[in-house]
Amino acid sequence: MSLTADRMNRINPSPTMAITAKARALKAAGQDIISLSAGEPDFDTPAHIKNAAIAAIQAGDTKYTDVSGTMALRKAVAAKFKRDSGLDYKPEEVMVSTGGKQIIFNAMLATVQAGDEIIIPTPCWVSYPDIVALAEGTPVFVPCSQNSGFKLRAEDLDAAITPKTKWVFLNSPNNPTGAAYSAADLRPICDVLLKHPHVWVFTDDIYEKLTYDGFKSATIVEVEPQLRDRTITMNGCSKAYAMTGWRIGFCGAPAALIKTMDKLQGQSTSNTSSVSQAAAVAALNGPEDDIAIMVHAYKARRDMVVDLLNAAPGLYCAKPEGAFYVFPSMHGCIGKTTPKGTKITNDEDFVIALLEETGVAAVHGAAFIYPGHFRISYATSTEALREACARIHRFCDSLT
Repeated sequence: MSLTADRMNRINPSPTMAITAKARALKAAGQDIISLSAGEPDFDTPAHIKNAAIAAIQAGDTKYTDVSGTMALRKAVAAKFKRDSGLDYKPEEVMVSTGGKQIIFNAMLATVQAGDEIIIPTPCWVSYPDIVALAEGTPVFVPCSQNSGFKLRAEDLDAAITPKTKWVFLNSPNNPTGAAYSAADLRPICDVLLKHPHVWVFTDDIYEKLTYDGFKSATIVEVEPQLRDRTITMNGCSKAYAMTGWRIGFCGAPAALIKTMDKLQGQSTSNTSSVSQAAAVAALNGPEDDIAIMVHAYKARRDMVVDLLNAAPGLYCAKPEGAFYVFPSMHGCIGKTTPKGTKITNDEDFVIALLEETGVAAVHGAAFIYPGHFRISYATSTEALREACARIHRFCDSLT
């Protein structure tokens, strides 16, 4: 009899974490590695946020909190939603979890029955399909082509909806492509959703504040308030405030659903760290000058990386509206051979050879349910990015 439960066979280890771990191991072994695989800001958490955490520790704010988060933080989240998107959520319609991933986990396990279909536009974040599968749902992938800016088309969404559809995922700006939806982009999607009142919407806005060239990323309830009663609006502190390790995700949703998710979280992790919650209050209520500094740096890096990758033979890299990723096509390299004799038959071959032969770590597109591409994070220093792109260029140039 196997010790492992059957449900574990429905999920896979995170490909992004696997690549990052391999790059870390090669670096520990003495190899010159530039890792562009992790989705983590390279900036430090702003000082006023760290100081709030220190003050909380010194004040003894180190006890259990309500499962859904402290009242101070839930009020701060509600104020953030109102300030940034015009959304009205009461504190009892807000939940705080240990990262955005737990919000997704709570929502899927609390609502999905075996056989329910969950529409996931691709490319998508690697964890969506596995969390859905663990909840016994059926992921329904809807490819979003490079020609449409990696964005979901309303007609494709409409065609994918069936009587079994329970949820639709939307992620803007997107991981891995950086594609973002404006209010105009979302309007036809909202019109489709209004036709199908049995379908719920999970909108992942974790990269919301990281947009460039004046682009404003919209969220679904902002565009169509009629969808409020069947939407989870998720966000968090990890990307905008460089707080990945603090593990703060949050959402707004109908109170009945929040209560159900609270019940599940109460039997899993209970509340997230009280100290992290105090820091998050300072983040959401405080100044945002540091975000502007990060956005300015990310934009310059994005522009440089896109230009350098487009100069490499066999690659094409679109310029994204947000996040800190690019998702270049490597179709022009398929069928070629590396100097060490590796035949490039797909995107995974490409990124493995790139890591082993040049020391640059990226994540293959198939990990995001979109083969023929690879993801690069430009949340690292300009110098490292420039060197990495030079290595990628030489690698592509050496293929025969």
